[in-house]
Amino acid sequence: MNAEFVPERAAKPGDPRFFQRSGPYSVADIARCLGAGLAGLRLPERMISGLAPLQSAGPADVSFLDNRRYVEQLAATKAGAVILHPEFLGRLPAGTVAIVTPEPYAGWAKASTLFHPPGGAQAGVHPAAVVHPQAVIDPSAEIGPGAVIGAGAEIGAGSSIGALAVIGAGVVIGRACQVHAQATISHAILGDHVVVYPGARIGQDGFGFAITQTGTVPVRQLGRVIIGDGAAIGANSTIDRGSAQDTVIGAGVHIDNLVQIGHNVNIGKGTVIVAQAGVSGSTIIGERVIVAAQAGLTGHLHIGNGARIGAQAGVMTDLAAGAEVAGSPARPIKAFFREVVTLRKLVQAGRKPTKPDTTD
Repeated sequence: MNAEFVPERAAKPGDPRFFQRSGPYSVADIARCLGAGLAGLRLPERMISGLAPLQSAGPADVSFLDNRRYVEQLAATKAGAVILHPEFLGRLPAGTVAIVTPEPYAGWAKASTLFHPPGGAQAGVHPAAVVHPQAVIDPSAEIGPGAVIGAGAEIGAGSSIGALAVIGAGVVIGRACQVHAQATISHAILGDHVVVYPGARIGQDGFGFAITQTGTVPVRQLGRVIIGDGAAIGANSTIDRGSAQDTVIGAGVHIDNLVQIGHNVNIGKGTVIVAQAGVSGSTIIGERVIVAAQAGLTGHLHIGNGARIGAQAGVMTDLAAGAEVAGSPARPIKAFFREVVTLRKLVQAGRKPTKPDTTD
């Protein structure tokens, strides 16, 4: 093509070429979906046809405000309705309806699913898929082109296996799971509503070997990977199977792209691990922990419930429940920032010119 490429104008969320659409819905319908109270709701019958950011929303759109840095955009928005915290009600334009909730971002998440429900499996096995005769596939499941399903594998109702994905022998995948293109899963049991994004690798050998005077001897990795209901595994992330016990990913755990989980790791429900983080073998991570981007955890640690680990932190010791750490080696976050400030002051002091010596 010789014609110059002209990028499309910025569009509202939910391009119909890529996302299913639903609606329109009344403001009252949206509020019910969010679990927001209807008492005092102005213009509950107003119809809303889509979602949009504050700065581009129109009278038929719903938007949201969760971060006070964007409060000026709230004052200028033309949105028909805005999901927001009660503290921002005073900045809402006169023509806009407020859908009030203490958790606006969670409300936005529910609204986005209402208007753009995720696509379900298209039942059937593609002719180009390779399915072992001993595999058990629910009739409502979808097997995409080039996918490989091994002997004894089980694919649950409403689950979809993307193009060129490989499901190894004996793997169990629960109901309504999504395994995207080119993911590979072996030695694993997945619960219901699990999402595995493209290129993820689950169930391969853990990094285990004995060191001898003549070299290394591989240790057989005889465990599995167990993934709980509603977990999500990001693109190109890797989860090693256990050695003598299982690697366990709890219910509702969200693992971002490019994350490494070592063998025998146990991650509690609701934990979030952000991109490029790494967890070494046999570490136990509690529930609702946040591990920020590029953090590294050494092996055999115990991380308490609700701990928060900062970006690029190097965690080498156990952390108590609720601990907040940063830096490498990781230390309490207040101490870390005190050190940063102190170091900055020392550097700045070192740059100040010294007074000339005027003594005889």
